[in-house]
Amino acid sequence: MFAKYNRRLILKKKRIISIDLSIGNYSEFLKNILNLAKSRISSYVCVANVHMCIEAYKNKGFAKVVNNADMVTPDGMPLAKGLNMLYGIKQGRVAGMDLLPDLLKIFEKEKINVFFYGGTQTMLKKTKEYCATNYPNLNVVGLISPPFRELLDEEKKTYISQINNSEAGFVFVALGCPKQEKWMAEMKGEINACMIGIGGALPVMVGMQRRAPKWMQKISMEWLFRLSQEPKRLFKRYAYTNSLFIYLMCKELMKK
Repeated sequence: MFAKYNRRLILKKKRIISIDLSIGNYSEFLKNILNLAKSRISSYVCVANVHMCIEAYKNKGFAKVVNNADMVTPDGMPLAKGLNMLYGIKQGRVAGMDLLPDLLKIFEKEKINVFFYGGTQTMLKKTKEYCATNYPNLNVVGLISPPFRELLDEEKKTYISQINNSEAGFVFVALGCPKQEKWMAEMKGEINACMIGIGGALPVMVGMQRRAPKWMQKISMEWLFRLSQEPKRLFKRYAYTNSLFIYLMCKELMKK
């Protein structure tokens, strides 16, 4: 059923606190993801930041979900720097906001069918329009906005059938962390495609939110820009997760 899959391309991993991050340069991540999509392998990619790392630290079940992923990209600059501090690995950031447009461009060229799962109807409408304008030859074979509640078994089966029948090679999942990672883990072996959790990257790409300027990205302050846009929702999360991450990293460094 599936094309031959070259497992030798899968990247090695190193642990930061609670999650196993894949190691490699940006182009290697793209090559690995393209390989999974071309092969129609049921697989998933987690795009990890400090929030995901701390969620995994607090919840062993969620840590298992992340660490069972085929790849875990170091989306957050603190994670990339952490690899350097703990292992001397000069790892570059592999951000979801960069992966999303780059993968769409590659899939357009490679004629790989893509599917979008998650987000509101408004967001998916804008996504369809954005892709039609910026990637006119990209084959978007479906968009699903699931209800914001736990799905019934019948609904799950319906969505699985829709995605598989579309012959999508790749599924972009926009449910937010940790919901999207749990959904992808559950769908591994059910959906015949590679999946990636792109969470907040999709509304930024289609213009519903803004991304931090380059200088803030380079000095690991993109979180502060996001906080300025959604202070009520993000303040408590960032105050807690960032502080706990720094504390846990100090403990790891002391062990070293």
